[in-house]
Amino acid sequence: QVQLVESGGGLVQAGGSLRLSCVVSGRTFSLYCMGWFRQAPGKEREFVADISRSGGNVHYADFVRGRFTISRDNAKNTVSLQMNSLKSEDTAVYYCAADRNCLSTIDARAYDYWGQGTQVTVSS
Repeated sequence: QVQLVESGGGLVQAGGSLRLSCVVSGRTFSLYCMGWFRQAPGKEREFVADISRSGGNVHYADFVRGRFTISRDNAKNTVSLQMNSLKSEDTAVYYCAADRNCLSTIDARAYDYWGQGTQVTVSS
């Protein structure tokens, strides 16, 4: 079984930064593509960013491109999301997820394991 634990969420003013981390245990971390998703109240869960097994390929949702950076450290079983220039509309619960097959990593349904989520609140 794979376990994912996010951390780093909190309250920040608009224009500020936060760094989310997700530690993965239970299986070989480098076998999984990793993604970050978010869900705001009353909205569907949406794709934010993903990263390939080696870290060589990344994708971003249009609304975070240029502001957020996803990275991974396979030696530490960790995937991170650096979030800069935060906006009030970035307020959501952020989830990391692991995908063994890496076929459709922008689709939440493709992911096999999920963390419990970490709240990010951006005040305007």
